[in-house]
Amino acid sequence: MRSICVFCGANFNGDPLLKQAVELLADVIVSKDITLVYGGGNVGVMGLLADAVMSRGGKVIGIIPQFLMDKEVGHKGITELRIVENMHQRKQLMNDLCDGIIMLPGGFGTLEEFFEVLTWLQLGLHNHPVGILNINGFYDMLLKQMDVMVEQRYLKPANRKLVLASVDPIELVNLMENIDIKPDEVWFRDRNLT
Repeated sequence: MRSICVFCGANFNGDPLLKQAVELLADVIVSKDITLVYGGGNVGVMGLLADAVMSRGGKVIGIIPQFLMDKEVGHKGITELRIVENMHQRKQLMNDLCDGIIMLPGGFGTLEEFFEVLTWLQLGLHNHPVGILNINGFYDMLLKQMDVMVEQRYLKPANRKLVLASVDPIELVNLMENIDIKPDEVWFRDRNLT
């Protein structure tokens, strides 16, 4: 992978394990000469990650909509900051510029971004590996919900396997570099389920 898009929070709760994971992810990104693509903010987990990659001599591309630049949350100390018109253009450009996608802890926006590009993967609109860095069990319940979706036949097992997860940034990036992505047809054909 030459570039990784990271979706993460515009807030940071002070969790030292998350801060340590961000630092380790920055180490991995820079040591593998991977460009970080992210939401362009200078706040929260976004700002921590961008600063960590920049402080190690890495390359960071931020994508931010104009209305967030107007709120002065754009990071002006990164390699490149691209300003777009809206949130959809932001996601599309982030996806276009990356070879893989990682989700760190965050809120509604982080989940929305991740699930849209995950849906695009399931539908065959891109073939980037997607992973969740599950720090301190933050996404345990979300991962369990994905398993429930499989159990209840709303999600095919092959598509559930598209979501890689690890508590270790090094392991997660290695998994992403070695996955063979094979989405299954999205629709169940048995209409006579009782």
